[in-house]
Amino acid sequence: MDLSTYSHSFSLKNKISRLIWNFARLIIFRPFASRLFKTWRVLVLKCFGAKIDWSAHVYASVKVWAPWNLELGKNSSLGPKVDCYNQGKISIGDNTIISQKAYLCASTHDYTKKDFPLLLKPITIGNGVWIAADAFIAPGVSVENYSVVAARSVVIKDVEENSIVGGNPSKLIKFRSFE
Repeated sequence: MDLSTYSHSFSLKNKISRLIWNFARLIIFRPFASRLFKTWRVLVLKCFGAKIDWSAHVYASVKVWAPWNLELGKNSSLGPKVDCYNQGKISIGDNTIISQKAYLCASTHDYTKKDFPLLLKPITIGNGVWIAADAFIAPGVSVENYSVVAARSVVIKDVEENSIVGGNPSKLIKFRSFE
């Protein structure tokens, strides 16, 4: 195996955009941590191409790799120190909570090939979902509406609607019942 031949697939425009975003994140996004600046942070993300509803709440400590690959619905929240490693697209529905230190990873490498080419695999998280603290959502996973992912879970397969999953790897605990 010779990784010196590894070829990334990001254009010069993408690299420059990420450089500008990272600079802006440090200067005009992260320092404004007060809840009073909630709308300001949404505006900054929108300026960098995020499709985000004005009612969403994104904490200042959130890391977003590429805002242009982020969709965040109405009344949804990205909690403190959430990491959206969104080389691929991450779509989050309405009324969804991504709790502190959760890690959403929308890319991986093809381990079946010698040069480990990058694979972009979008993550889709539905409406009314709760991703609890420190959970990991793997590339290509879909978490369907009204599901709960327990704290510190590792989700490597799709999660059915109304499911509660937990563990490493995550397994079905039970289905939610709304009575």
